[in-house]
This record gives sequence, C-alpha cells and structure tokens, in this order.
Amino acid sequence: MNAVEQLDLEVMTPLMEAGPDDNSDEEAEPRAEAANGEQGITFVQTLLHLLKGNIGTGLLGLPLALKNAGIVLGPLCLVVMGLVCVHCMHILVNCSHQLSDRMKRSPLGYSDTVAVAMENSSSLLIRKGASYGRVLVSFFLVLTQLGFCSVYFVFLAENIKQVVEGNRGNGGEDAGLDVRVYMVLLLCPLVMMSWIRDLRHMAVLSALANIAMAISLVLIFTYISTGFGDPSRLPLVSSLKRFPFFFGTAIFAFEGIGVVLPLENQMREPARFPLALNVGMGVVILLYVSLGTLGYLHFGDDIKGSITLNLPHHSWSNQLVKVLYSLGVCVSFVVQFFVPAEILLPPLLAHVTDKWKQTIEFLLRALLVCVTCVMAILVPRLDLVISLVGAVSSSALALVFPPLVELLLLSSATPLSLSLSPPSPLSLSPSPLSHSSSPHHHHHHPSLPLSVLLKDVAIVTLGILGFLTGTYVTLEEIFVPGDQSPIAHPYDNQTSWTTTPPTTPAALLNSTHTLRL
Repeated sequence: MNAVEQLDLEVMTPLMEAGPDDNSDEEAEPRAEAANGEQGITFVQTLLHLLKGNIGTGLLGLPLALKNAGIVLGPLCLVVMGLVCVHCMHILVNCSHQLSDRMKRSPLGYSDTVAVAMENSSSLLIRKGASYGRVLVSFFLVLTQLGFCSVYFVFLAENIKQVVEGNRGNGGEDAGLDVRVYMVLLLCPLVMMSWIRDLRHMAVLSALANIAMAISLVLIFTYISTGFGDPSRLPLVSSLKRFPFFFGTAIFAFEGIGVVLPLENQMREPARFPLALNVGMGVVILLYVSLGTLGYLHFGDDIKGSITLNLPHHSWSNQLVKVLYSLGVCVSFVVQFFVPAEILLPPLLAHVTDKWKQTIEFLLRALLVCVTCVMAILVPRLDLVISLVGAVSSSALALVFPPLVELLLLSSATPLSLSLSPPSPLSLSPSPLSHSSSPHHHHHHPSLPLSVLLKDVAIVTLGILGFLTGTYVTLEEIFVPGDQSPIAHPYDNQTSWTTTPPTTPAALLNSTHTLRL
C-alpha cells in the first residue's frame, strides 16, 4: 500500500478532488493488497471516504457551471452526468476484478487494469500497445493532479485576496494587489508542505481540514437558502457555445473514479461495495445539484468562479467560510501533489546517488510546485482552470477509459471467470462478463451484446466530444476572449475588454488591465 492510500484509509483521509472538485480525487496506484476481517474498512467508513473523495473545489464552481447550461438544462445534465460517471466506476471495479481473478494477480490499479486488458485483447496491435496504455493513463493521472494543484493556487489566491482586502476586493482595477502576487506569496509555504514525504504525519491536519470544509458547506447552504432573485430572469437553456464550459466544470467535480478501486479492495465486505458506491454517489449528486441550483438562483448572472467569491465581505461568517475552506484546500494540495510526485520522481531518482537523493528529491518537488504555480499565473481565472482541467484530463479518466476496458474484455478471445462482486442497479450488467468458463466455451469469443456496444460507444463519444469542445472553447476564452459575456469574472461583473485582447500566454500574463485584476 502506498502512502496516499495509507493516509486515505488508515487516518480518516484528507480532502480529495474527482475530482476531483475536485475529483478526488486520490489517483494513486497500484491498488492496495486485499484487506480482510477486522483490518478492512466498514460500510459507513466507505461511504465517508466516497463523499470526501468527490467533494472539493469543483463543488464550489457548480453554480457557475449551471449558468453555462441553463437553470433547467443544467441540473438535468448534472444528474445524467453523475449517473454516467457512477456507471463507469462500476465498470472499472468489475473489470479490475475480472482481470485480477483471471490472471491470478493481486488487485490491480487503474493503469494496470487498462494495460492488462490490452495485453489480453484478441488484437495483436492492441496487445503490442499495452505498455503505452499504462503510460497514457499515468500521464492523465499526473496531468489531472497537477491541474488540481493549479486550481488550488488560484482558489487560495482569490479567497485570501478577498479576506485580506475586504470590500476593496469587490471589483475594479485598483482593488488592491494583483491576485498573482498572492499566488507568488503562497509558493514558499506550499513548496515546504510538498516536502512532506509521509502523509500520515498530516493525520491531525487532515481531520481538521475535513471538519473545516463541513462547517464551510453548512454556512454556504445557510446563506444561499435565505433568498433568491427572480428565476424568470435566468435562461432555461443557455447557448450551445457555453455548454462545453458546463461539461468541463461538471466532469472536474465528478472526477473521483480513482478512489473506487482502493476503497473496494479495503472493505471488510467487498460484496456490499456496489451498494456503498450507489448510496455515496447518490448523496454526492444530490449535494451537487442542490448547491449548484441554489447558488445560481441566489446570485443569478453575477455568479463567479467559486461561490465563496460571491459571499459578501461584511459578514464574519462569510469570511470564516473562505478562511476555513482555504485551510482545507492547503491540506488537499499536499495530498493531490503526492500522486504525481510518486509517479514522476522514482524513475528520476533511480539515477541519483544516495548522497544526493534527498536533496534532488526536494528540488524536484519544489520544481513541480513551481510548475503548477506558473500554470495558475498564466491563467489566473478559477473558472477557466477548472474547465480546462476537467475537459482535458478528467473526461478521459472518468468517461473514456472504463468503457474501452469493458469492450476489450468482452471482445477478448479467452473466456473470463465470474465476477467477484454482485451486480447493482448502476453496475455493469453481469451477463456480458459472466460467461461460464466450462470447456465448451473455450474456443468461442464472449458475446458482445449490441446494447452494451452501443452504450459504451456512446459514453466514449461523450467523453471525446467533451474533451475536444471543452478544450477548444476554454483555450479560446483564455487567448481570444469574446465581446459577449464570457464566463462571469472572478473579481467583478464587467465582462468587456477595454483593449485588444492578448493572444499569447506572455501577453496574457503582462496584460493585467485586460484581466481587470
């Protein structure tokens, strides 16, 4: 078991993204060795881990996501996307069981599941590319986690700016320090936190961070439930061009697929995991839809990249929300950063002598943190960073790879053994993957029902379309913002450009007046 899984499953687990928002998010692998009896986690603990793994900064951006879809279309699409993501989680768990049981191996991680599925494909070309499949999944894991860290930089800088500057942070070009100054000030403490190599040392901070986030969410719900504007002023369905922004933010929030494998493997009663997954993710979907809808109804078109940025400064409770959530995000930064560090650093340190290994590791960790900081400085808008990370990497991990793995297994020339976990309402249908391995089946391909083929192709198509359109419109918004209301700006409600918009990252970095910071 690696350190991330130890922290998540042994010391009440720190914050994670999906997603993620987050996400999450907890993409570390390989999966831990099977836990039995009293060593496993209970059903209730599994539910808590699932909730924590999918609740993060992405949750706070969902009101803006609904603005980009519409007050009616947004919640409906959020529910549909949530159900699809849960189904893909079931697919991944079931396929991992099939492969580990068939190969007589210990439970597989995400990238190993993809690689082994490719190795057992009936296509010679796919079998030869198995190693590339493992690398590709690891690449998206690293990209997602570093993207999370960039989101944290922007989130922390924006919220700290509002807390420090008070009412001056409401908007205007002269409203205090540039937000990127706060990012630079955050760099040193976050670098030092990234030097923590055993995350179990942060057990107490992790527990406090969970409590802080829970208190913050209660205060946010209390505030946005006090009153609403005129719902008739909100569009029922937003423009088609804005929808990819919704997709990127929503899939960023739901990107918690990496946590399901270690959680299922650690349960005392693995057979109950499908139920735990359905119940836990049902609560997550309800939380997402309620916060997104109530937040959009309360703030209307003025909603910003994070709902915390809309909270008025004159109330101590609103300021407390920003402080508490920021403390939680600081801890979450360390946890999410640990994953890419675990993937990238060992191969590099293998070529370093023992005398310099620790020094080089600290330098590499600092360099990775600086990379995430530079990414945040180049695009200092929380909404755009979330949308870009969600579209580019989260869509692949949550929607593309699981259906492809299922198709590989169903088209395999070798019959598969029975699934180790019972079917559930949202899980993979047991019939395609549960063919008998008796002798009279040995020379036949497992059947690939047309319904399963169409379903998987539809999910993969959704993920690819979301990736392409979400990435395109987000990059377009970053480099060539349009005159028509772009995504609500984090700092004010003015959305027009006063000068010719920058067209390169360098120009974007140097054009503070066009960003209205």
